[in-house]
Amino acid sequence: MGQKDNYVAVDLGGSVITGIHANPLGVLARQLSVPLHKVRDKCPLYRPDGTLVDEQVDAKVEFIFNRLLDRVMELRKIKGTLSHDISLGAVLERLRQLYAVARNDDEKQLLDWHLANLEYANAGCLSNLSAAYWDQDDPFEMGGDHCFLAGGNGRLIKALSDGVPIFFNKTVNAVRYGNEGVEVTTGNQIFRAEAVLCTMPLGVLKKKAVLFEPELPPRKVAAIERLGFGLLNKVAMVFPYVFWGEDLDTFGCLREDSKKRGEFFLFYSYHTVSGAAALIALVAGEAAEAFEMENPYSIVHRLMTILRGIYKPKGIDVPDPLQTICTRWGSDPLSHGSYSHIRVNSSGKDYEILAENVGNRLFFAGEATTRQYPATMHGAFLSGLREASRIFRASGSWQNNMVKAPPKHIRNSSDLLFHLFKNPDLAFGNFSVILERPDDGQKTMGILRAIFQDKSSNLPENSRQDFTKPPLQLYTVLSDEQAHRLQLLTEGDDIRLLYLNKTLRLKLMGVAALVNSASSLIASIASSKKGRCRGRPSSRHQNFECNS
Repeated sequence: MGQKDNYVAVDLGGSVITGIHANPLGVLARQLSVPLHKVRDKCPLYRPDGTLVDEQVDAKVEFIFNRLLDRVMELRKIKGTLSHDISLGAVLERLRQLYAVARNDDEKQLLDWHLANLEYANAGCLSNLSAAYWDQDDPFEMGGDHCFLAGGNGRLIKALSDGVPIFFNKTVNAVRYGNEGVEVTTGNQIFRAEAVLCTMPLGVLKKKAVLFEPELPPRKVAAIERLGFGLLNKVAMVFPYVFWGEDLDTFGCLREDSKKRGEFFLFYSYHTVSGAAALIALVAGEAAEAFEMENPYSIVHRLMTILRGIYKPKGIDVPDPLQTICTRWGSDPLSHGSYSHIRVNSSGKDYEILAENVGNRLFFAGEATTRQYPATMHGAFLSGLREASRIFRASGSWQNNMVKAPPKHIRNSSDLLFHLFKNPDLAFGNFSVILERPDDGQKTMGILRAIFQDKSSNLPENSRQDFTKPPLQLYTVLSDEQAHRLQLLTEGDDIRLLYLNKTLRLKLMGVAALVNSASSLIASIASSKKGRCRGRPSSRHQNFECNS
């Protein structure tokens, strides 16, 4: 967020490293020398009228809340007491009535706040959570402090993607897989490989937004349907200054209406890690679903009314935000929600089913594929390491093992191409062409190389880490006439690429595929270039390497 030369880092998705002990993301942050900020325990709560909740009342209701959850665990130990079709919300409300706790307005609002916090942790309404299995991952929680990462979690992503060629703005339409490999279709492009790792959010799988051919096994489809995928939305705000106090990382607000208990119930202060006075309001549970349909202006107006109701009586002026962003994760076609939970009639086993590969060709990763660490960033990361290992083991059974070194003729031809393109016959933008016999008046064939540089980062230069990614190089065979027509296009490389695909109907390929299909052409071009080198001044020889 922010303006030119004055940027603010906020996380609209995953934001907290939950437990720093043995957490791989914490290890990665330390390896990259990225500072971590402990989320401090102090979290004052404010009533709907803006007054501070008494600490003793707060402690009393928190004890009641924890005791209710303990009672749920005790009931589970009694065989048959809690079945798969009972929700956590129904059990908690029945226990609250049975023990007659949190009956006055103050205590009920406080209990609602803790329930909203529970819905935030699970990205789901308590009425949807399984009473029997909602907390099955608790024994695997990472210990230690919860932390923010200075500059945002994008710094980890940028480091992990170093050297990896990534195509952006490619929406997957279909994944076709079989014994011979896989094809991934994005619009009018097809990517072929030995295997594919699917990290689509569970919400996308639930919507069946991507075609799988053949269809996924019924066992996996059933697990996708049973697991829950809920919502957490945020309002990110940047202010001229920190008015809420430099010593606070979190504070909370109570609501009068239980159905709205998750609306702006918790605020995260990012001023210690974002580079400016940034504040994020969380929206969980039923409120997160209603939030998707609301006008952003009315949302921000209501939010500012709450903040001014808290701080104006203290004599603190609350300025208008300089910039705001309201998330809509449920409406986002690339997510359809936030993260997973165990819904009524589901269990932890469904996470394991979702993680199973299909035919040693189609693999799955992501937070919804890890039974021990669901709904966490480190869970998603660890699932990627798990699948990397599985893919490596499976590669031994593939007929064309990608892990093996490329054949000698491919290595030799690849080196030859490298030398030939040092002095191309045509060069325009990120395209270059080598031809058999250029400018001899006869129709001839050639090879085009397209270089794709990483243009993913829109961060200011002074906030980027110094990572240099190797460019992705793809090739195609074309005639000299086609090459010159392509060169005449002056609108830029994007138009040239579109013309290459749409008009000329040429497909780009990797070096191995090029060598397999055009080895004789590569040899012919090399031979003709050697011939062109003979008899020329020695200075020209220095500019072009005649030896392959």
